[in-house]
Amino acid sequence: MKKLIYIICGIVVGGLISYCIFGCNSLKSLPAQEKSEGLRGVYDIDKNINEKTIDNYLGRSDVVYRDVRMLEDTATWENKGGERNLTGFVRGFEVIPYAYLTEFPEEYVEQKKQENVSGLYSGKTLFRLENGKYVANYKESMEILEYIFPKDKTIFLMCGAGGYANFTKQMLGALGWDTSKIYNVGGFWSYDGKHAISTVIEGTNKCDFSKVPYHNIDFSRLTEVK
Repeated sequence: MKKLIYIICGIVVGGLISYCIFGCNSLKSLPAQEKSEGLRGVYDIDKNINEKTIDNYLGRSDVVYRDVRMLEDTATWENKGGERNLTGFVRGFEVIPYAYLTEFPEEYVEQKKQENVSGLYSGKTLFRLENGKYVANYKESMEILEYIFPKDKTIFLMCGAGGYANFTKQMLGALGWDTSKIYNVGGFWSYDGKHAISTVIEGTNKCDFSKVPYHNIDFSRLTEVK
């Protein structure tokens, strides 16, 4: 009988701890957006919710968490101290590459070349840029975007260093999203919290992407707008 009581008590205590970690977080109001200083501010990385503090804001029912890196980036990010492969991510974040959402602005491509980063993805995308406006390449483009980035939720965006996340926020804002509910929480390359999930296969330089919650876009199944 005592053993049964201990088991029940353990379940109750465990439930309370989980609630305090996740449930209580969802009841607290998020701090208003505030840009970081310096270059991080240029990328619109938030001063209060970022790589250093994100662990305090995980598991919220009112937030969707999106990492907008590619599984295998085509750009030479190693020339700037970054990584091509998605070697890890923060637990709770789902991956959807910004590079598949829309093309990179020409000025960004040129800027990266000056920083010795070349080979940015230039394949198929849901949208394209025409005179600064986002134009759908497929009939399903907006539907897909609204599914992955629900407008009734707060959205936390992360990438490698903050740049892709910034572009994603700009794009969503231009297409009708409320940017006051979209936070650029910075880059995984600067994350040192307790909820990192590694994709690296031990003893190799390869990654196991089966661990990654990934939103794949199969362009071959979409209806092209002509």
